[in-house]
Amino acid sequence: MEKQFKKALFIVNPHAGKGLIKNHLLSVVNTLTKEGYLVTTYITQSRGDAIQVTRERERDYDLVVCSGGDGTLDEIVTGMMQSGFQTKIGYIPAGSTNDFAKSLKLPSSMKKAAEIVAADNTYACDVGVFNEDVFVYVAAFGIFTEVSYGTPQELKNMLGHTAYLLEGMKQIQNIKSYHMKVTSNECVIEGDFIYGMITNSYSIGGIKNITGREVALNDGLFEVTLIRRPNNLIELNKVLVALVSDKIDADCMYTFKTSSIVLESMEEVAWTLDGEFGGKHTKVELFNKQEAMEIIVKG
Repeated sequence: MEKQFKKALFIVNPHAGKGLIKNHLLSVVNTLTKEGYLVTTYITQSRGDAIQVTRERERDYDLVVCSGGDGTLDEIVTGMMQSGFQTKIGYIPAGSTNDFAKSLKLPSSMKKAAEIVAADNTYACDVGVFNEDVFVYVAAFGIFTEVSYGTPQELKNMLGHTAYLLEGMKQIQNIKSYHMKVTSNECVIEGDFIYGMITNSYSIGGIKNITGREVALNDGLFEVTLIRRPNNLIELNKVLVALVSDKIDADCMYTFKTSSIVLESMEEVAWTLDGEFGGKHTKVELFNKQEAMEIIVKG
């Protein structure tokens, strides 16, 4: 009797992290093949390539596997949302920080991650919509946000999330605030903010619990953090302490949960989506698409 194969599309970013996937590619494909998958491997050629490949994939794929960092996963999810139909996603983390992979409790070992993908235990996870774009775990503006797409890859490889903090500290002397009106079902806030993030993750930039302890990745809600402009060095120090600890300082920041939010400003504000440049905007509208992504996690 002829063997019936399932079909897997394996999209690989060869430049993510230290490029270690090159040493594990055969092992990952072999693991999937043993579980009955006929694997088609695609090596991305440039930024945004994974979006197009995923968007234009055939409908008969049973699985799309991503190997790269959270930015590569973002491209896979973006392409999938643009395609108009869903295929379950397997994630083999290969980036320098892998915030969302940690939220999903995926191992850093590529071999173990491949075995989890092959085991096929799926989890329905929320997806964020940002104007016409899609993000998986964070949309942010202000101080530190340029770090994620401005930090050299070599520095990310060597230092991991410490690189983000080191690069971010350089910006403090030139700290800039943005006057914004923030509207959600929960509240309306207007003020000057140096930083804001709308998240669906347990960690950002490798810092755990920065979004709070009561986080669920499938509850249809974002965790919102807005940091007011500090008036002096003492207040600035309080902000930094709050950022690297799990103790929210109500005097210098707002935190709340919401399913949708609108942020408006007079001047253009640069945003990052999952660590990549998300454009400059005077108005952004974000809403949570609950359980819109099916991703494989450890059973």
